[in-house]
Amino acid sequence: MEYGMILLRVVAGLALAAHGSQKLFGSFGGSGPAGTRKFFAGLGFRTPLAMAFIAGLSELGGGLLFAFGLVTPLAALAITVVMLNAIGTVHWTKGFFNSAGGFEYNLLIIATAVAVTATGPSRFSLDHAFGWAGSISGPWWALAIVVLAPMIAVVTLTLGRQSQAPQPSDEPSTTAAPSATATPARRKERHWTSV
Repeated sequence: MEYGMILLRVVAGLALAAHGSQKLFGSFGGSGPAGTRKFFAGLGFRTPLAMAFIAGLSELGGGLLFAFGLVTPLAALAITVVMLNAIGTVHWTKGFFNSAGGFEYNLLIIATAVAVTATGPSRFSLDHAFGWAGSISGPWWALAIVVLAPMIAVVTLTLGRQSQAPQPSDEPSTTAAPSATATPARRKERHWTSV
């Protein structure tokens, strides 16, 4: 079980950290702060640059903490909040399956974060090395994430957004046939999958 847990933590954590570095630094072909700010503005966030920074930092920082098994519940909370915001802004209306832009992938990440918190990060973790793994993991910690993360996400999705998301300027506002610019917009939405 110890080896399986480290594999799960490291792969999930580093994958999220890579997505965060795309947002913060433009690494790995990411859009960087300017492109991520523009994306969040299109989602209707009042402070799109701040939200881009928070999402990127939550993914990068939360992912690295999760990979190393350091303050695992805090890492899991950051990851879960970002995934819930991604579901609420982009994926929910597209259904379950990731192939259609749905929330399947986000749900798997949330389940991983909560499950690792419930079982503990394993003896191959910094939490274990510092001697507090047993004190900050278990079912009650997992339950705290399941309760707190949706509350934080609801605040972000309601108070953090304008009443109606602005129409992107490069997209037609009519119901005419899809234009050539509609495909890149969909592709950008899938970037939020990691967020």
